[in-house]
Amino acid sequence: MKRFHVHLHVQDLAQSIAFYSRLFAAAPTRVEADYAKWMLDDPRVNFAISTRGSRPGLDHLGFQVDDAAELGALKARAEAADAAVLDEGATTCCYARSEKHWVTDPQGVAWEHFHTLQDIPVFNEAPTTPAAAGACCAPAAPAPAQAPVAAEAAPRRAACCAPSATGTGSRCC
Repeated sequence: MKRFHVHLHVQDLAQSIAFYSRLFAAAPTRVEADYAKWMLDDPRVNFAISTRGSRPGLDHLGFQVDDAAELGALKARAEAADAAVLDEGATTCCYARSEKHWVTDPQGVAWEHFHTLQDIPVFNEAPTTPAAAGACCAPAAPAPAQAPVAAEAAPRRAACCAPSATGTGSRCC
């Protein structure tokens, strides 16, 4: 079964946690110094916020699935829609180890399709291969046939995994 995923960047994590906890009538299921997540059942949503973005607002949307077969079906749908697929395979991000791929819609909105394998104690781990070094949590560039809005969003996503301004690790969507 799929769970809709929304990830927002926020300026004030504590203020946002208080707001969304009241809005959802539920406490977050995970809270870190730079991140919080609610795994809601009604509606089925994985709603995440973090302070890791370059500006507040929507970072990406997606679908979290329960198994590899569902993930494969979503990938086939994306390919059938003629979307360029960025296949990250096994990766770590948002305090989790996952299998994932990305597509970008015609407006430049990144969509993450992922199967979470386990929680981890850090936001992300250093890439183990050169190919993974460029990948993060959102596509770095839109597909060539996409609208101009997508090109404007690309610099924000490309900077997603840059070292943080404070020097305390890297930012990752």
